[in-house]
Amino acid sequence: MNDNRSGCLGGLLRLAILRWLFDFLQDRFGYGKENKSCSSIGCGTLLLILFILMVCYVLFNTNWTHFAPLFF
Repeated sequence: MNDNRSGCLGGLLRLAILRWLFDFLQDRFGYGKENKSCSSIGCGTLLLILFILMVCYVLFNTNWTHFAPLFF
């Protein structure tokens, strides 16, 4: 059986990168902005939904019982 899912190290690395990217984008465009317009609320909510979907993809597409690097 050919299992192309990454192992736990790859999944953890992907989650760490997603967290860093989410924090960076939220500070730049999302809820972290100090402007009083509705654009920060809209962008923040859109980023939140997008990143929840990406985290679910990483969680369910990773073989957590396989201890392997990202690309092996």
